[in-house]
Amino acid sequence: MAATDFKDYYAVLGVNKTASADEIKQAFRRLARKYHPDVNPGDKSAEAKFKEVNEAYEVLSDTEKRRKYDQFGQYWNKVGTGGAAGSPNVDFGGFDFSQYGNFDEFINDLLGKFGGAGGAPGGRRTYTYRTSPGSSGYGGYGDYGDFSTSANVPTDLEATLTLSLSEAYHGVQKSLRVGNEDIKVRIPAGAKPGSRMTIRGKGQVNPYNQQRGNLYLTVQVQPHPFFKFEGDNLTCEVPIAPDEAVLGASIEVPTPDGNVTINIPAGIRSGQTLRLRGKGWQNPKGERGDQMVRVIIVPPTNLSPVEQQAYETLRDNRSTDPRSQLKQIKL
Repeated sequence: MAATDFKDYYAVLGVNKTASADEIKQAFRRLARKYHPDVNPGDKSAEAKFKEVNEAYEVLSDTEKRRKYDQFGQYWNKVGTGGAAGSPNVDFGGFDFSQYGNFDEFINDLLGKFGGAGGAPGGRRTYTYRTSPGSSGYGGYGDYGDFSTSANVPTDLEATLTLSLSEAYHGVQKSLRVGNEDIKVRIPAGAKPGSRMTIRGKGQVNPYNQQRGNLYLTVQVQPHPFFKFEGDNLTCEVPIAPDEAVLGASIEVPTPDGNVTINIPAGIRSGQTLRLRGKGWQNPKGERGDQMVRVIIVPPTNLSPVEQQAYETLRDNRSTDPRSQLKQIKL
């Protein structure tokens, strides 16, 4: 089988690689009924699909065949047999198997070079790099975090770097340890969750050509008690008193640059949003988004006698009924 002829049996049946035996059987039955020649007389494409579905089920329904397929992919049916290089109907992309007695010897040699199943030159190793807010990245093992391997012989490396909201907004320089090397990374102002950076030439050395891969950094930002992200904007919730909602008010609202004064229009409803233009998150180009201020009307809980009397007077003399329209609602 040529590399281009490889069939993803999981995709053929429309199931995940973690699918149970029952899920695989259910998928096969559904597709077999759909593409059966009796249901599609004279339809060559349906007949070909039916054969493909049967082929996929034959492999994935057999525990041992499925194990080999998961491990060796397109070469699964050659594991444990001799003469892989001499098989006239098998195309391994021009690779010379004459040095191996059978396919198992080839696999063992391959795994020995790559350090185990799954490794391959050009893959990536994933790191999770955690720092405490405000730290430089140095300070012991806790600052370097724990690193987990996702491939055995990679050249490129993946790292996740967690920043405080202040560090992400203003920019920060961090020190990371990659293997035995300490490197300094400058995170530009305006990094957001999911922002990615490429640090060229700071990955692992490829043992075959001695070239060094890259380090790919993905930024995570710690949650903030007041500010939240909403696309390119920042959002926040600001509480106001009932009298401020009725009469209007001027209040101070925190922004990344400090407090600013905004006007609350009279009659505002709880949940309405006001926009502070140019006071939101900045992008790496220095352009500022907006800050969206969501107003929440918060009733008082501990009333003074004067407040109690005032609210009772308002209740007894209220001229409007906010629920008048509900009287007309019926099923």
